[in-house]
Amino acid sequence: MSIESLVALSVGDLADAYAAGTLSPVEVLADVLAHVEAVNPAVNALFCIRPEEAFAAARASEERWRAGTPTGLLDGVPVTVKDSVAMVGWPYLHGIAANRTLPPSSYDSPPALALREAGAVIFAKTTMPDCGLLASGISSQHGITRNPWGLAWNTGGSSAGAGASVAAGMGFLSVGTDIAGSVRLPASHCGLAALKPTHGRVPHLPADTMRMAGPMGRRVADIARLLTVLTRADERDTWSFPPEATAYHDHLDRDLAGLRIGVLTDMGFGPKPELAVREAVEAAGLWLADAGAVVEPFAPPFDEDAYAPIDLFLQVRGRCEVEALPPHGPDGLNPWVRDWALGGERHSGADLYRALGRIGVIKARLLAAFEGWDYVLAPTLPVVNFPAEDPGLVFATPLAHTVFTALFNQTGQPAATVCTAFDDRHLPIGVQVVGHRFDDLGVLQVAKALEDRRGIAMDWPLTPRA
Repeated sequence: MSIESLVALSVGDLADAYAAGTLSPVEVLADVLAHVEAVNPAVNALFCIRPEEAFAAARASEERWRAGTPTGLLDGVPVTVKDSVAMVGWPYLHGIAANRTLPPSSYDSPPALALREAGAVIFAKTTMPDCGLLASGISSQHGITRNPWGLAWNTGGSSAGAGASVAAGMGFLSVGTDIAGSVRLPASHCGLAALKPTHGRVPHLPADTMRMAGPMGRRVADIARLLTVLTRADERDTWSFPPEATAYHDHLDRDLAGLRIGVLTDMGFGPKPELAVREAVEAAGLWLADAGAVVEPFAPPFDEDAYAPIDLFLQVRGRCEVEALPPHGPDGLNPWVRDWALGGERHSGADLYRALGRIGVIKARLLAAFEGWDYVLAPTLPVVNFPAEDPGLVFATPLAHTVFTALFNQTGQPAATVCTAFDDRHLPIGVQVVGHRFDDLGVLQVAKALEDRRGIAMDWPLTPRA
C-alpha cells in the first residue's frame, strides 16, 4: 500500500483492516520502513532503526491476527519511542554525544512495557536535544532534526524526532516525554495531536515531579487509543495512579453545550503570541461557542515572571546531569545546553529551595484562576516557528518561550495540542486545550471537537518540503 493510503488510515482503521485480512502487519511495516529509508535522511528524526527486530514482532502480530487473537489495541501498529524512554537492549543517550559509551538500557520504562504488551511494533527511537532541556531539535548526538513541513524550520523539542517522524508518515504513533512542553511544542510545530496527561496518569521512569510521558499522533482518536494503552499502575513510579480501565478512544464524542471555556492569550509575562497564533486561538473559541459552549476571555493569571523559578530549577537540574556525564570533549554536549546549565552553579541550595517555594505559590495561583472554568484554550507556543538551527527564541535562556506550556507541568493538569490552522507559509499552528486534573478524557473530547471543526486539510509532508 502507498504511504499516502496508509497515512489516511487511523490506528482504528488499521486494526480493522488487520482483522479483516485486507492488510498485514508485515506488509504495513515494510511500507513504513521503505518510507523511512527515503525520508529520514532529510529530517533526521529517527535513530537506532531495527528492521529485523521489528519484522519479528510484525510476523508474530500477523499470526495473532490470522488466529483472531490480537494481544492489544496496538497489535501490529508501527510505532516509535523517544530516546529518553528506556527499553531493554536499546540505547538511552538522552540526546547527548558524551553518552555514546554507555551500555544499552537494562530495563523497560512503563511506556515501553505497555507498548510491548499491546502488541505494538517498535521499529526505531526518536531524536531529542541534550538532556531534554531545549525546546528545539538540536542535539550533540543526533544533529539537527528538521521539520518536514519546511526543512528550514524547527521541530521544537524535546520530543523533536517524534514530532517530525509522525508528521512525515514514519510510523503511526510515538511516545514522547514532557517537562516544560516537550510533547506539546513539537506537536504544535509539526501539526500533530498530542497530550501531556494528568501527572501520574502515565507512569514513567525515572519518577519525576514535573516530567511525564505522553502520546503523539496525527489524530486525536489515535492519541486517545495510545493513552488507553499507556494508562496503567506501576509502583516503580511513585506518582502513578491506581489501576483504571477507561477506553479513551471510545468516548470522544461530547455535547459541548453549557461548558465554560476561557480563552487565554496573555499569561501576564513573557512573549505575547504572534497575530497568527492569537487568531488561531480566538477562532477555536468561536467554534466552541457555535457548539453551545460559553466562551469568554481568561484574564492574565500573573503579574510577575512565573517562569523564572522554573527555569532556575531546570538549570540546576541540567547542571547536575552535565556534571555527571562520562568524560568527553567539546563535541560531547550541545554548547547551548552546556552554557545555560553550567550557569546553575551560581545558585545555592537556599536559592533552589526558595525557587521551589515560589513554584508552589505560582501553582496555587494558577489553579485558583481556573476555578469556574471547565477548560481553557491557549496558544501552545507564542510563535508559529523559528529557524531549525536556533536553540530557542532567547538563546541564553532556551526554554523561555515555553510560557504557555511549562506552568501546566507544575500544576499537573492535562493539556492537549491540536493543529487548527496554518500561517501564510503553510506552517502548522497548534492550539492548547487545558483541563482540570484527572479530566484527561474531557481535554481529549474538546481537542476532538476542535479537530472536527478546523476546516483545514492536513496535507501531511510525506515528502519533506524545502
